[in-house]
Amino acid sequence: MLSDALRFATVVVIDDMAPNLRLLESSLKAFGLREVHAFSNSGEGLEWLQRNHWDLLLLDLDMPAPNGFDILQQLAGRDRNAAPVIIVTALSGVEDRRRGLELGANDYICKPLDLPELLLRVRNNLQLSLASQTLQHERDQLEARVTRRTAQLRESFQAVIRSLGRAACYKDNETGNHILRMGESAALIAGALGLEPEFVERIRLAAPMHDVGKIGIPDAILGKPGPFTPAEREIMNHHARIGYEILFDEQRSPLTDLAAEIALNHHERWDGSGYPQGLKGEDIPLAARIVALSDVYDALRSPRPYKNAWNAEATQAYILEQSGKQFDPRLVTVMASLFTQLEDLIARLADDEEDNLGELRHSLQVAAAGSES
Repeated sequence: MLSDALRFATVVVIDDMAPNLRLLESSLKAFGLREVHAFSNSGEGLEWLQRNHWDLLLLDLDMPAPNGFDILQQLAGRDRNAAPVIIVTALSGVEDRRRGLELGANDYICKPLDLPELLLRVRNNLQLSLASQTLQHERDQLEARVTRRTAQLRESFQAVIRSLGRAACYKDNETGNHILRMGESAALIAGALGLEPEFVERIRLAAPMHDVGKIGIPDAILGKPGPFTPAEREIMNHHARIGYEILFDEQRSPLTDLAAEIALNHHERWDGSGYPQGLKGEDIPLAARIVALSDVYDALRSPRPYKNAWNAEATQAYILEQSGKQFDPRLVTVMASLFTQLEDLIARLADDEEDNLGELRHSLQVAAAGSES
């Protein structure tokens, strides 16, 4: 007897001999199968198989083209466990049997048929088919749950990253949209370099944390309206190493590793005159070289309490002039090809009054310092 699940399985029979086809079809239905599709035209049968879901195929070999071997070749990409094939044929030679099995048949039975044996093999192969499909369905559901959970964890991680970036804004005179533009412009440059999509996405997330180390700089220095003394400059420059120490984690992850690397090295200069380590040329990590360009371009194009925004022409001229000095010449060439897109980005993520938290904080600090003097 067949279980209810097996009764509604879809079984296909292809045999060009009408008597054989009627015998197989009637036997399968008498066995309790409800969905039996019989084809005497092998071409029509193959077309149906390619367009519809099925659970088991009973296939003759010796037919006009396409014969059974041709059909097996056309079905070579199927999941053999989920869609098994039983060859039912008068070709009983060893070579025919071997060829049929090599082309993907699951079972082989020769005519004249022993119907009870055939029906047992039908039942066994249907059990294999439905068990395989159930397993695949459960695997797909598990994969979907893992994908959803991964997306949730990713969004949570990104929220923490954005919060770190915003925290740095409260301590500095940068704006919230500055950190967004940093990520987008760094990703733009990385994409134009032809770097792997995974790296492009990581630098998009990591770049906004480049100045998180400013959280550890005293407000009196960070908000000072005038030039720094040499001692104050030394303290201010220490924000790069503080950022690294905040972001580097012993547990390690590709994203936090990249963010820490950028925080430490984004003030290094191509000619070796930067800080904190005085790295030169390609000794400076590529991600830090990219972020250095993005940071300077956006900072020059943005108004600050202590300066007006530079126009696009002046900013771009400065970037080009610093090729081989402050910046990697190859990256400058790439950025130059992206000037229009960078300006579009600045327009799309322009600072507004509500977002200028850093500028407001800085202005209040200056006012407070003036009232105390």
